[in-house]
Amino acid sequence: MTITVRAATPADAAAMAAIYAPVVTGTAISFEEEPPSADEISRRMAARPRLPWLVADDGGRVAGYAYAAAHRARAAYRWSADCSVYLDPGYRGRGVGRQLYERLIPAVRELGYRSLLAGIALPNPASVGLHEALGFEPVGTFRQVGYKLGAWRDVGWWQLFMDDHDSPADPAGPRSWSPGEMTA
Repeated sequence: MTITVRAATPADAAAMAAIYAPVVTGTAISFEEEPPSADEISRRMAARPRLPWLVADDGGRVAGYAYAAAHRARAAYRWSADCSVYLDPGYRGRGVGRQLYERLIPAVRELGYRSLLAGIALPNPASVGLHEALGFEPVGTFRQVGYKLGAWRDVGWWQLFMDDHDSPADPAGPRSWSPGEMTA
């Protein structure tokens, strides 16, 4: 298996939507209830602030994807981003999620973000294990915050600080990502 991590393009949106759809319809991992279309995935990829969307490419087949998005809309949160990773079932447990995050995390850091957050619907030991292996630390749990598939669901939050915690008192805002910055 030779996986290349690269910037996602609108041409990848249908494959990403196909990977995500069964997660939406058959699990509580995502709190979405209707799978987004390829057009909606493309719209999300271009949302402002522009943050990295990456795919794991296995010889032209999208094996998975990871992305970062604004944590919250209010201005004071602008140095924090959320991240997610989704894999084609045939690629789970093979290090592809780690490979994606090992490219996503530095890309987000280089844009000037201070922390990266992951909300994980619980239980999800594979996702918790991946995030903790990459240095994310648990920071709290929202109890019974979502109702999906006939049950109330908890969401745990993990955080990765991407600087030394001694940021300047008046930091510059993070910059927008350009897919052209990503090299294979």
